[in-house]
Amino acid sequence: MQQSVPVVDVNQIPLMPTTRARADRWIKSGKATGFWKRGIFCVRLNQEPSARNYQPVACGIDPGSRMEAYTIASAKHQYINIQAKAVDWVKKHIKTRREMRRNRRYHKTPCRQPRWNRLANKIRLAPSTKSRWQWKLRLANWLSKIYPITIFVVEDIKARSWGGKWGKTFSPLQVGKEWFYHELEKLAPVELLQGHETAELRNQLGLKKKKNKMATVFSAHCVDSFTLAYSAVGGETNPSNRDLLVVTPLRFHRRQLHRLEHAPGHIRSNYGGTISAGFKRGSIVKHPKWGLTYVGGEMVKPTKFEPNRKVISLHSIETGKRLTQSANPKDIKFLTYNTWRSNTVPA
Repeated sequence: MQQSVPVVDVNQIPLMPTTRARADRWIKSGKATGFWKRGIFCVRLNQEPSARNYQPVACGIDPGSRMEAYTIASAKHQYINIQAKAVDWVKKHIKTRREMRRNRRYHKTPCRQPRWNRLANKIRLAPSTKSRWQWKLRLANWLSKIYPITIFVVEDIKARSWGGKWGKTFSPLQVGKEWFYHELEKLAPVELLQGHETAELRNQLGLKKKKNKMATVFSAHCVDSFTLAYSAVGGETNPSNRDLLVVTPLRFHRRQLHRLEHAPGHIRSNYGGTISAGFKRGSIVKHPKWGLTYVGGEMVKPTKFEPNRKVISLHSIETGKRLTQSANPKDIKFLTYNTWRSNTVPA
């Protein structure tokens, strides 16, 4: 259970978070309405608050190539710790798309002549790099809508450079960070700390960092995001909240008229898209048998009376595992749209 509950007013402006007990009293008396915002339970006030007193609230961001961490904290409270998986599949997808396009040039079918490289000599972000930093910005924008964040503290990333152009494009975390900082400043002021400064402050606080980077524990990544937030607002040196909200982005495939490789009989099935039998993929739905799940793909499963009958696959929100492949759309109740799955990992 969340140790604190975000609060917004009738105009969706974030206020200082409250305790879960007080939020329950507000909901019971009709003073507020509870709702879910991408895996976090929040309350919306139905009347004007008695006061709008704000405290400095910092969001510490520890970027990473495979995992990254976010901590929202003030001087008196540590509200939430988020460990998010990075978007790391774009580079492989772009490579596959390029190879398939080149292979089609050798087919004995009419096609246009190859164009010259329109991206040459232009300043741009590589698709894989841009997707990584866009994912970080999406999470920061989501948090700023439910928490009154006054400052973002980010661990600045520097890759080793050997001079020339090599050092500029050495790391996917190095390229694009300036774009991320510029966009992040539109939400709140941004403060940067170097990696060695974070490590020194972490050692002063007596905190230890786990070497296993893929572990879903506080000491793997959130210990650094807590240190970053502490550097801006101060407070207790010992983290009072070590629970994690693990966030995993959902991967959506673009619509393909045919699969990359055909099945026996030279038949290529349709693939991709974001709509499954009228439901947007990734949406949180409720099924009478499988409970709370999210929508996956679809397939045609004809019957005697419905030759074009479609069924939907449902996936577990906690693990992403497919629970069923033949759910009837009529049995599904839509709850909310969603583009990532999240689950709480207690300390």
